[in-house]
Amino acid sequence: MVSEQLVERGITNRRVLHVMRSVPRHEFVPTARRKQAYEDHALPIGYGQTISQPYVVAFMTQALNLHTNDVVLEVGTGSGYQAAVLAGLVKQVYTIEIVEPLARRAEADLKRLAITNVQVRAGDGYQGWPSAAPFDAIIVTCAPDHIPQPLVTQLKDGGRMIIPVGPANDQSLYLLRKEGEHVRQQAVLPVRFVPMTGQAIEPER
Repeated sequence: MVSEQLVERGITNRRVLHVMRSVPRHEFVPTARRKQAYEDHALPIGYGQTISQPYVVAFMTQALNLHTNDVVLEVGTGSGYQAAVLAGLVKQVYTIEIVEPLARRAEADLKRLAITNVQVRAGDGYQGWPSAAPFDAIIVTCAPDHIPQPLVTQLKDGGRMIIPVGPANDQSLYLLRKEGEHVRQQAVLPVRFVPMTGQAIEPER
């Protein structure tokens, strides 16, 4: 998977490549799909959600330029695979999943695999995790139609965020960097993610 799907497509960060080799992706894939676990495409995990393709996981992780002492927020836990990858690179991961059964399953799988630096919460990730903020980096694995301001607010000065934005048939992955009161943003990759739900589609609440 790593040589053919990641290195050949431009993933060069050695720490990211190492953790992608180390984390057992099949442990986060439903049993019926395990033979496909290391193929380079998304897979369904139930409740209308998916586990992202390995290349996209690696691309998003590399883009954040993570450091060993970073504290990271993930919005959209899903299977827990992305959180497990992040856990191998940073000090602490906070991850939020709006589908409670997925949150509980991911939490159990992470615990079973002895990944201890991930804290899982079931809830709406639009508002982030204020009590754990500010974050060195934020990764969003579901697509709103706009960048949630609460997440921007919870970034440290110099913090980075990677987030897919747009409707299902026209999404781009954006990389943001917070610099004081300003936020630089750049579209870096066309993607297709499940939509962000909850307050992201009901902002008037």
